[in-house]
Amino acid sequence: MAFQDKILTCIDCEKQFAFTAGEQEFFAQKGFTNEPKRCKSCKSMRRGSGLAAGQREVFETVCSQCGQRTTVPFRPTADRPVYCRPCYQVRRAGAVQELT
Repeated sequence: MAFQDKILTCIDCEKQFAFTAGEQEFFAQKGFTNEPKRCKSCKSMRRGSGLAAGQREVFETVCSQCGQRTTVPFRPTADRPVYCRPCYQVRRAGAVQELT
C-alpha cells in the first residue's frame, strides 16, 4: 500500500501540519488506526503538561500532623492525610522499624 503525505489540522492550535507517508507507514506497522490529532509542538506541550523538562507542579497544603504549611508534588485530597517532609520521614522511619 502506497502512502501519500496528508495535511491535517491540529485540534488544539488549529494550525495545519503534515502527516508524512513515512509516519503513516510507521502508524500502520504499529497497528495504529487513528491519525494524529495534534501537531508536534502541541503534542509535546500536552505530554509535558506545559512545564519545562524536569519541573513538577507543586501544591501548597498544611501538614496533617504539625500544621505547618508545606508543598507537595501531588494534588492533595480531603480523604488522605498529607505530611511535611520532616513529619513524613519520622512516620516512615517508625513504619520501617515496625516491619523489622
